[in-house]
Amino acid sequence: MPTRALVLIDIQNDYFPGGKWTLSGIEPAADNAARVLAAARAVSDLVVHVRHEFPTADAPFFAPGSDGAKLHPKVRAAEGEPVVLKHHVNAFRETDLRAILDRHGIEEVVICGAMSHMCVDAGARAASDLGYRCIIVHDACATRDQEFEGVVVPAGQVHAAFMAALKF
Repeated sequence: MPTRALVLIDIQNDYFPGGKWTLSGIEPAADNAARVLAAARAVSDLVVHVRHEFPTADAPFFAPGSDGAKLHPKVRAAEGEPVVLKHHVNAFRETDLRAILDRHGIEEVVICGAMSHMCVDAGARAASDLGYRCIIVHDACATRDQEFEGVVVPAGQVHAAFMAALKF
């Protein structure tokens, strides 16, 4: 039984060019996530895909049932791999993610995905709070520029700040 799981968070079409909420660096991050996914499958680690949908059709992105809310083809779920649907930033909140991990005896989660400063951060912190060892594959995650009080913070700096905080 595997003790490690790969958890791919929100690598969905709306985050890619042509989508409703394009992220900086999403293409290379998804390529790296696809490599991590292939490696996890090769050693029979549990793979769990997390997919976000907002509750209403007027959402800024990830509208229910939309093409933008579908998993991106680079990391599409294989048959038998669980896909967890979430409606909050934290992938554990009001989902069966913890039950899936516990049912498989998982002790360590490897996390890839988007956005670094939101769902990756929240998922990693929740996993740690729940007692899982966490590894974040930083170059398989992406985000976008942020703004605070008129200051634009470039995506690379947002990503680095959150990865540094999580590494701490």
